[in-house]
Amino acid sequence: MPRSGGPARSIPVPKTATTCRSTSVYDVSRTQSEDTIVAPRKITIAELHRLHREAQPIVALSLYDAVTAGFADDAGTHIILIGDSVGMTMLGYADTIRVTLEQSLHHTAAVARGTKHAMVVGDMPFLTYNVDVAEAMHNAGRYMQEAGAEAVKVEGGRNIAPTVARMVEAGVPVMGHIGLLPQRVKVQGRYRVHGRQAEEAQSLMADATALVEAGAFSIVLEGMPAELAKQITESVPVPTIGIGAGVHCSGQIQVSHDLLGLLEAYLPKHARRYAELASEIRDAFAAYAKDVANHDFPGSDEST
Repeated sequence: MPRSGGPARSIPVPKTATTCRSTSVYDVSRTQSEDTIVAPRKITIAELHRLHREAQPIVALSLYDAVTAGFADDAGTHIILIGDSVGMTMLGYADTIRVTLEQSLHHTAAVARGTKHAMVVGDMPFLTYNVDVAEAMHNAGRYMQEAGAEAVKVEGGRNIAPTVARMVEAGVPVMGHIGLLPQRVKVQGRYRVHGRQAEEAQSLMADATALVEAGAFSIVLEGMPAELAKQITESVPVPTIGIGAGVHCSGQIQVSHDLLGLLEAYLPKHARRYAELASEIRDAFAAYAKDVANHDFPGSDEST
């Protein structure tokens, strides 16, 4: 996921967060005892397609560590994507291009260890799937065998469809990604909305069709007009997951750092802050430093 945007916008933070628990994930069924609740079941491709058929919104998040993954899992998130945005949110890079396969696998494995119910999707980094088909299949297999992912995501449309088909044939579930493609920002020159012109919109429609025909189980629609995203969503038989693509997609995905207010410098237009954790973390560290400097920590209760 990209981290484009201007200065941070001031958005009121809800006083009480609402836990989004889809009935598709949390099946509260009673057994002999009315106090017994059946545990949430594992999200599968079949479950995602059922949600899509029944027009139930799919909740997806991009995050990168086991602890945060556990929180998202408890909240009823359907898909956790370990996005290549890890480069910008966790590793200090200016864009997603520098993220390596090994770095992505490392974070994917961490998320997989912290997740019980959500589908874990590894985001294949720049040039790990679009140079050679055999190499792409090998790298995709590593996400499943080594990192514990249940699917991978790749950017591109018709150009990448043959590779997607080979991956699916080999048993690797693939999520597509069209529209704004962060891994091509160096070629495109900047982050921009795609599909405003009729020719580009038709090209994106063709890309979506090609990915479906190749066997993609879902498609991320990023940075495109809401009306175009609606048309694509209505034209394909698989769920679409939007980011900066309006409300008509089958589901939505956001970068967890944006939702949590961990990066104060800017907030993408498509994001909404549900917390202001950066200031809370800074205040906590400052309070700790003050207590240490004043010999107030550790106290008798924290000492042996």
